[in-house]
This record gives sequence, structure tokens and C-alpha cells, in this order.
Amino acid sequence: MKGWARLWPILLIAVAGGIFRGGDLAVRPLHNDEAINAFKLAELHDHGRYRYDPHEYHGPVLYYASLPVLKGVSWVRPGQPDEVGMRWVTVLFGVGLILLLPLVRDGMGTGPMVVAGVLTAVSPAMVYYSRYYIHEVPLVFFTFLTLAAGWRYVRRPGWGWAAMAGVGVGLMYATKETFVFAVAAAAAGVLVMAAAGRGAAGAGEAEGDAAGTRGWVGRIGLRWRRVMGQVQPRHWGMAGGLAIGVAVVLFSSFLANPGGPWDAVRTYFIWLERAGGASPHIHPWHFYWERLAWYRWPGERVWTEGAILLLAGVGVVGVWWRRPGGGGGVDWRWGRFLSVYTLLLAGMYSAIPYKTPWCFLGFLHGLILLAGVGGWVLVTVVRPVWLRVLPGLALAAAAGQLGWQAWRASYWMPADFRNPYVYAHTAGDVENLLERVAELVAVHPEGERMPMQVMAPRSEYWPLPWYWRRMERVGWWDAVPENPYAAVVVAATGLNANLEERSEGAMRMVGMFELRPRFFVEVYVERELWARFLEARAAARRR
Repeated sequence: MKGWARLWPILLIAVAGGIFRGGDLAVRPLHNDEAINAFKLAELHDHGRYRYDPHEYHGPVLYYASLPVLKGVSWVRPGQPDEVGMRWVTVLFGVGLILLLPLVRDGMGTGPMVVAGVLTAVSPAMVYYSRYYIHEVPLVFFTFLTLAAGWRYVRRPGWGWAAMAGVGVGLMYATKETFVFAVAAAAAGVLVMAAAGRGAAGAGEAEGDAAGTRGWVGRIGLRWRRVMGQVQPRHWGMAGGLAIGVAVVLFSSFLANPGGPWDAVRTYFIWLERAGGASPHIHPWHFYWERLAWYRWPGERVWTEGAILLLAGVGVVGVWWRRPGGGGGVDWRWGRFLSVYTLLLAGMYSAIPYKTPWCFLGFLHGLILLAGVGGWVLVTVVRPVWLRVLPGLALAAAAGQLGWQAWRASYWMPADFRNPYVYAHTAGDVENLLERVAELVAVHPEGERMPMQVMAPRSEYWPLPWYWRRMERVGWWDAVPENPYAAVVVAATGLNANLEERSEGAMRMVGMFELRPRFFVEVYVERELWARFLEARAAARRR
């Protein structure tokens, strides 16, 4: 295939990946983090206000990037932002990861690029979190954009690719604070690539020997100077300026909040404290690998993205073992850079005690790119050529197995705690709670002005504030207040509200609902309102 014909497979894979990601986006209730992000977005969308908070919520890119997407979605689904419109934002970033692949086609080769595109489209984690309104998939997208721009600059140095790389770094920074890990891993990847390069430094080594730089230290230094010699300071000065400029503009809310950029620096002191252990999200080093390699509840099917891990291993061996030009057109410089970058990034995330499962997307994406190389290596090493149909069928089976798990995770068990990608997620029972409160609102004389009290320690009542955002008289408490009574009270069981006894029968407990796994809330209703609800329900049944 030549020219644009090489891109058609990627376009088709991207369309298929978009359809796979975009179906029934409301199938899963909002996670706490999604609900908080939804509030931040609604403030920006409805009132034009955004202010960076160094303590929580990460950077502003997710919210600003959502505005044009919501505009487009509103043409199809008129009304205020809802979970479907918001999740389309991350769906598009997920599809964008496939569409960026042609930028590195001459680094990976056409065949490995197509394999990597298919694996990106069907990876269960990639599909699941592309339907999750959080910052991680946009961060992976901007990271890949930056790496691809850097690679294009290596191939053909110029203002344009340097500018794109600079803008990419600025967008990474303004998306999530953890961008520093990807930048550090990429810098180390360039260094190791320079140290390990054979073909690029071959002529220079003689010069190094002549200059008295014998030995491996001298050769590494010479190779590093040769790589860096491709970098023109004026280009990268401009790129650095663009990175800082993009970050300043976004963190300052387009200059409306002059303190935002300083807060974007100050946040690292806060996050360092959390990473060191002051957080409920502390997990052992193998937390991510269990979810990717082998995750199983007793009596349940195994969840695994082992096919990607195995193919990535073959890819790493391939890019370090095979000669330049081998392996379906893989450029050893890109392949080796990618292997070092991915393994270092995985090591960093594994070493940090603070862990949430979506954080592995950064290095999982690197593993998927390497798996594309590995898959193609497995096909091309087979002789005679007609026997290559066997590894081809094996790759198709692996893609099918991953796709089936992606469907199972995203559509069948999207909020089930046995799903390895579900983490502190809102339970499906919240739909019953919302329905019951909606029924009570319908029979209350003041409708959505019905008084409510909601109580849970450490604000664990999220994502309820998003669902009840249109109700004007809701009190939110971390403990049982001095006067806890209202028409409807929702209280965490751990608070022992016991309002039936306290109110001497004026309130009645009408149900218990699971908000998150093993976290329940009780619902109390004024006796008169409950009687009105029962009467309305009986009348409806008689009709």
C-alpha cells in the first residue's frame, strides 16, 4: 500500500472503535470523580467560571475540551449537560489515540501500526475508561501526540513539529499533574536510545576514538551529542515557550485567575504528601499488574489482557534484537525509545504507593504499541510465507478475546465490583434510590423544592449531588446535624441516625440502598408524605 491507501485501515479501525466505545453511555451510574468533574464542567458551561484548585480535580483541559463536544452533542440531544454528553468527550479522545497512529507509521511500520490500532480499539481497559469522564484518557492522548511530534521532528527537524511537541507538553501539564512521569520516562528513553544506538553513531565512533574518547562512556557521550545535535536550540526554545504559554493560559483560566499558574506548581507539594501514604488509595506495587494480567473472583471467569502483555514482550525483544529495517519496517530508534519509555513509566507507577486503576493507561498504551510490533514480528518470522496464516489467526483470536472482555466490562458488568476496572464505583442500586426520591418529589406539594437532608462521613454521598443538582433545598452533611429532620433524609448507616426513634415516629425508614460496595444509606420519609406516596401508588395500580 502507498500514500493515503495506508491510512484506510486506521480510519476503519477508528470508526469501529468509536462505535464500540459510544454505545449506551448511560448504562453505568456516575463514579464520584465523574460527578465532581461534571459539576466543574457545569460551572464552566453554564456560567463561564473555572478556577484551578491545587488540592483536587486536576487540570482544566478536560473541562475546556468538553465545551465544543457538548456543543456538538446538544444538536442531537438538546438540554443541559448530562453523563452521555460528557462521556462523549473521553470517547473522542479514545478514538483519537487510534487516529494519531499514522504519525508514527514510519517508526512502527504499516503492519505493526495496524495491529496496534486493533489492540487499542479492543483493549478492555482502553474501551472502559474511554467511557469514563475523567482526565486519564485525554492525558494519554496528549502524551502520544507529544511523542509522535517528537518522533516527526527526529525524522525531519522543523518549526512545525517542534511547535506541536511544545503545545502537547503544555496540554499534558494542564490535563493532569502526573504528566511529569511521562516526560521523565520520555527523556530517559531518548538518553538510552542514544546510548544504545548502533547505526546512527557508527561513523562518529571513529571520530570519538580519534579524539581520545575510547571506552563505552566516551561512545555514549558521543552518541548523545550526535542525537542532541539534531536539536536546534531555536526550535526547542520556541517549543518550551509554547509549553509554558499553553499551561499559563489554561491554569489562569485565560488570564482571569493570575494565581492559577503558581497553584499549578504548588500542587506538587500537596500530591507528594498523598503519594507518600496520606491517602486511602495506597496499594502494593503489583496492584496494576494483577488487573492487567490475571484478575479473578472465586467461581468467576478470568479477566486478562495477557495477550497484550505477551505481545509487548515479543515487541521489546524484537526492537532490541532485530536489525534496523527488519520486523516489517520498524525503525529501531522509535522501537527502542518506546520500550524504554514504557518500561520506565510502568516502573514509576508501580513504585508509587498511591494507585487508582486508570493510572495504568499511560504505560498500557505504550505496551499496546509494543504489542503491535510484537504481533507483526510473530507473523513475519514464520517461514514459509503461507504458514503466516497461523500467527495471523492467533492474533485475530487474541483480538476477539480482548473485544469480548471489553464488551463484558463496559456493557454487561460496568459497575460490578468483580470487574477489574471498577474501583470505588457507585453501585447499580443507586438507580433505585434515585427513582424512589423522584417518586416522593412527584407527590410532595413543593415538587423539586422538597426539603432533604443527606448525611455521610467524609462527603461519601457523592455522586448524589450531581443527580439532585436541580433540587434547591438539599442539605449536605458529613455527620448527623443538630436538626436532622426534613421531608426526606438520606443517611449513611454508619452514622446510626436512627431517626424513627429520635422523631418519636414522625419519620419512617422506608428502605436501605447500596451506594457503593458495602456502603449503605438509609432513607427516612415524613410519615404524612409517605402516606401520600402509598396512596398515589395504589391509585396508579387501580388505573
